[in-house]
Amino acid sequence: MTNADLKDGWELIVGLEVHVELGTATKLFCGCVNQFGDEPNTNICPVCLGLPGSLPVVNEKAVISAMQLGRALNCSVNRSVFARKNYFYPDMPKDYQISQYDQPTNTDGYLDLPSGVRIGIERAHIEEDTGKTVHIGSTGRISGSDYSLVDYNRAGVPLIEVVSHPEIRTINQAKEYVEELRGILLALGVSDAKMEEGSIRVDANVSVRTTNEGGLRTRCEIKNVNSLRSLGRAIEYEANRQIDLYENGESPSQETRHWDESAGRTRSGRSKEDAEDYRYFQEPDLVPLNPNSEIIHMIDQGLPTFPSERRTQLAALADIDIAEIALIVERSHDDFASETIRAGATPQMAIKHLTNNLSDGLGKLTPEAFTSLLQMEENAELTSTQAKKVLGELVLKGGNPQEVAAQFGLEAIDTDQLETLIDQLIANHPDEWERFCGGEKKVQGFFVGEIMKSTSGQADGKAINQILNARTSE
Repeated sequence: MTNADLKDGWELIVGLEVHVELGTATKLFCGCVNQFGDEPNTNICPVCLGLPGSLPVVNEKAVISAMQLGRALNCSVNRSVFARKNYFYPDMPKDYQISQYDQPTNTDGYLDLPSGVRIGIERAHIEEDTGKTVHIGSTGRISGSDYSLVDYNRAGVPLIEVVSHPEIRTINQAKEYVEELRGILLALGVSDAKMEEGSIRVDANVSVRTTNEGGLRTRCEIKNVNSLRSLGRAIEYEANRQIDLYENGESPSQETRHWDESAGRTRSGRSKEDAEDYRYFQEPDLVPLNPNSEIIHMIDQGLPTFPSERRTQLAALADIDIAEIALIVERSHDDFASETIRAGATPQMAIKHLTNNLSDGLGKLTPEAFTSLLQMEENAELTSTQAKKVLGELVLKGGNPQEVAAQFGLEAIDTDQLETLIDQLIANHPDEWERFCGGEKKVQGFFVGEIMKSTSGQADGKAINQILNARTSE
């Protein structure tokens, strides 16, 4: 969804709150195992259950991971204070959540998207996760359920909540933002970033306003979206729902809403509290975190190369637009691409095959074999179709592209032979040729298909089209 996809005169405003589970061995304030998929209520203790007399002890690894993420997001790392966020939910056993409020660890950063857009980061703070409630019944939600079960294994798992400014203007930007953040997390190694397991959960704050209008209108928060596809669908539905309300003389209420995947719509949850409604106060059992400049310098020195830098490096080497190599970097094929280009492969051809024909992985393909194959295609020793067939075999079994092509009996048909075949085809189908010359371009597919059939797919489709177009000008 771009702004043009909204009804004329309306603009989309989105801010994202991304909850990231850290991949520490233990929970944030106790020694219980931090592990997904175990039997319910097996990784629990008095601390994460909030039993009387239990005291939290902060996980040093989680704090370091939080600061690493903060620096990766260009944030300031600050003296921070833990706070109790008081509210009642059955999956929060002690009726408050230890989080950070007015003094978070990371503030004032930004994230650059592959499309070149910069999204501001308000904060990235540390907090503990809640347990998980499962509603048993046909709806899967508390309304209409027969009963509910609570699993406290997740209670106390370390979270980083990354809060963006409301600067996202399209669905594509929202998806890019989450993908880019996921790439940073994987590069840092602080989270497995598996959306399907809840390691990343996204809350989308959505509002709309008329084009060129200043300020922000009422927002609604879509809770716990766990896939990029659902995120896009939820934002699109909610934006159009709000526009319909405004155009009917109504306005949306500030509330949380839940995405119903099967129905393709958001549904009302509860009225959205403001921060003061949570009754924050400083956590009395934990001291402030006060990282010194030496720790921050150590973190900066240890940061890896992030996707944005890798895209820039590959784009410069290939002399190609960054947007064209974003998918290659996302798949971590950029080192392979760089090695291939340095070995003499034509950058555009290498990028094309890596993007379109190697989405399932590189398998046993080596940069040397890939470079040799690309040179065979460029020198017209193989057609693009033949090269793709050889490439599949190299990925599966490895080997030398010349030997694989010979085993398959593949060789490109020379131009003279191809012209003879085309002339014969034109002579045999004068009506179709007349239609093609008259501007009926879809008939071109007929001629290309017939030549491919007669040559068992060994003809070069690009060469066929060039000869056909040349014949029309004659």
